[in-house]
Amino acid sequence: MDLFDYMRETNREKEAPLAARLRPRTLDEVVGQRHIIGKDRLLYRAIMADKLSSVIFYGPPGTGKTTLAKVVANTTSAAFTQINATVAGKKDMEEVVKAAKDNQGMFGKKTILFIDEIHRFNKGQQDYLLPFVEDGTLVLIGATTENPYFEVNGALLSRSVVFELKPLEQEDIRELILRAVYDKERGMGAYDAVIEEDAVRFLADMAGGDARHALNAVELGVLTTRRSGDQKIHITLEVAQECIQKRAVRYDKTGDCHYDTISAFIKSMRGSDPDAAVYYLARMLYAGEDIKFIARRIMICASEDVGNADPQALQVAVHASLAVERIGMPEAQIILAHAASYVACAPKSNAAVNAIGEAMRTVEETGNLPIPPHLQDAHYKGAAKLGHGLDYKYAHEYPNHYVEQQYLPYELTGKEFYRPTGNGYEQKIREHMRRIKQEAKREETK
Repeated sequence: MDLFDYMRETNREKEAPLAARLRPRTLDEVVGQRHIIGKDRLLYRAIMADKLSSVIFYGPPGTGKTTLAKVVANTTSAAFTQINATVAGKKDMEEVVKAAKDNQGMFGKKTILFIDEIHRFNKGQQDYLLPFVEDGTLVLIGATTENPYFEVNGALLSRSVVFELKPLEQEDIRELILRAVYDKERGMGAYDAVIEEDAVRFLADMAGGDARHALNAVELGVLTTRRSGDQKIHITLEVAQECIQKRAVRYDKTGDCHYDTISAFIKSMRGSDPDAAVYYLARMLYAGEDIKFIARRIMICASEDVGNADPQALQVAVHASLAVERIGMPEAQIILAHAASYVACAPKSNAAVNAIGEAMRTVEETGNLPIPPHLQDAHYKGAAKLGHGLDYKYAHEYPNHYVEQQYLPYELTGKEFYRPTGNGYEQKIREHMRRIKQEAKREETK
C-alpha cells in the first residue's frame, strides 16, 4: 500500500456511515446473536481458536453477517479476502484462487474468502469455487439474506456449516444506539449529543431488529438537529420520529419473509383466527406485496380449507379478487380484509381436497377404467348399435331427482371419494345425500 492508498483508506474510514464505523472489531464487541457466538458456542470457539471452517451466514439485513466476517478478518492469522457477488466475476475469483495457492505454497498460510450476497452467484460461479473449498485452498465465508438451502449450490452447502442470524432484540438495538450517540472514537460522541430515553425506546422498537436502520436514524438525527441553548444536540422523541418515518419491515417478495408471512396468513385463515389473518394481511400490504397475489391466496384458501362447508366463501373471495383489480390501493386493503376475515370465520372443511387427492391417486393406480356403457354418449353415429347409453336412468324422472345406478367404473363399485363433514353447509349436504339414498331404497323395495 503506497501513501495515496493509505490516505484514501484513512479518509474512507473517517467518512464511512456510522453503521460501518461502529462495526465491532472483536467478538466481545458484537451485540446480539448469542445463540451462535455465546462463549460456549461452536462459532465463538472456532473464531477464537482461528480454526474456522467454511460457513454460510444467513439472516435478514442489519443482523451482523458482514460484521462477523470482519471480526474473523481481525482475529485470524489467515489471509482474508472479500468480494461482493453483485459485482465480482470469474476473473476476480481466479485472482483470489491464484493468490490463495501462492499463500499456501510459499508461506503455508490459508486464505479465507468472504463473499457477500453469495446467493447472487449463478450455479457456474458457485461450481467454480467447489474444488478449492474442498481441497482447503479456500475457507469460504458466505453471507446471504436468502435461504441458502434454495440459493446455494448443494455441493458447496454440504461442505459448509450454516449459521442463521436472528433479528436483533430491542435491548441489543438500544445498546448500539447508546454506543452510537456517546462513543467519541467511532460514534457521534464528538458532536456532544444526548438522546432521551423515550427516543431510544422508539428507535429500538421501530428498527424491527435491523441495527443498520436504527444507526442510520441516529446519524441523521445528530447531523441535522440544531444545538439547543446548552450547546448540545438533543435527540428527542420528535426528532427520532422524523428520522424513522416508517417502521422497518423485513420483507423480500422473493425471499423467506415473503413465504413465511403468506404461510402465516393462510394458516391463520385455515385456523379460524380472523385477528391473526388481518394482522398478516396488514404486514404484507405495509411491505408492498402484490394485492393480486394476496387475493389469489384467499381464493385458494376459500376452496381448499372452507369448501362446501360454506360455498359462499369462494364467491366472496372471487368477487374480492375482481374488486381489488378494479379499485387498487389503498381501498383494496378494505376488500382484502373483508374477504380474509370472512374466510377465516367460515366453517371449515377439506373434504373436497381429500376427494380430489384420493381420486387422482386412484386414477394413477388404475388408469383408464371402462366407463359404464349406460353413461357413455348415445348421440354420435353408431353409438346405439354399440349399446352406448342403453338403460341409462334419467334422474329427473325419479323422486327427489335421484336414482340408484352405477356411475363409477364397475371396478370401483362402492368407492367413496367425497365425504362431507358435519361442519357448516356440509352437514346439510350429508343429510340430504343420506335422505335421498334411503328414500330411493324404500322405492325399490315397494
